[in-house]
Amino acid sequence: MRYQELYEEMTGGRGGEALRGWAGRVLRDIASGASPIAGVRHPLGFLCLPLERTGEYGVCLHIWSGALPRAASTTSQIHCHSWDLVSHVLYGRVENVRADVGDAGGGAGDTGDGVAGAAGGISGHAGEAPGGDGGTTWHAGEAAGGGGGTTVPPGATHRVFEVVSDAGGDRILPTPRTVRCAPGVSEVYGPGETYTLPAGVFHSSVVPGGETATIALGHGRPGRSDLSLGPLGLGAHLVPRHRCDARETARAALHAAGRLS
Repeated sequence: MRYQELYEEMTGGRGGEALRGWAGRVLRDIASGASPIAGVRHPLGFLCLPLERTGEYGVCLHIWSGALPRAASTTSQIHCHSWDLVSHVLYGRVENVRADVGDAGGGAGDTGDGVAGAAGGISGHAGEAPGGDGGTTWHAGEAAGGGGGTTVPPGATHRVFEVVSDAGGDRILPTPRTVRCAPGVSEVYGPGETYTLPAGVFHSSVVPGGETATIALGHGRPGRSDLSLGPLGLGAHLVPRHRCDARETARAALHAAGRLS
């Protein structure tokens, strides 16, 4: 199945058996070497298996497990996408925590990104971005030096960073915008459940129990940027993406296939 077929299965209320069967076949093909897919360790804590990139559409399988190597984030788990997400939980649970974000010195409750950018399409940040640490880190805005060269308003807790992904990795670029941020509404989804998240909504994802896999569909929205909240003083930097070799990819796929069955 490709994006449109998966989208119809995930949003049509027909249950998850067809999706589980499809995911199992995909994982077994990857584990056996019959598929050329290579895994990527995502900075938000999961292992991504990128299955389709067609224009503004993308399909991935995301796997969280304490048994698999993980990359670390240099900002925080709080982020928003430049694309609309549809996510289906294959096994385990995902807790989606929306963030209450307001400009420092202004009113709270703004969950949109507030920053236009050129990160259109499905970038390397694709997916619902669950935090592999099993919890959400809410930074208090400790200074790290070099964060945009602007005066920080009283009450600011985070700086907004644009994340521009390419073959070299993720370029983390500080913007002039500083915000106040606190945890907002939290929703938990279990096996067979599908949820959606529009572009531009700040959130983080927690994996209770540490073992989860999802199908993630992304539909890019022009004019949006992938954004992350981070320490006030953090400067621009590059975060390389670790691409798994065939053995590590097969191990991850076999692990997920075993959990799925």
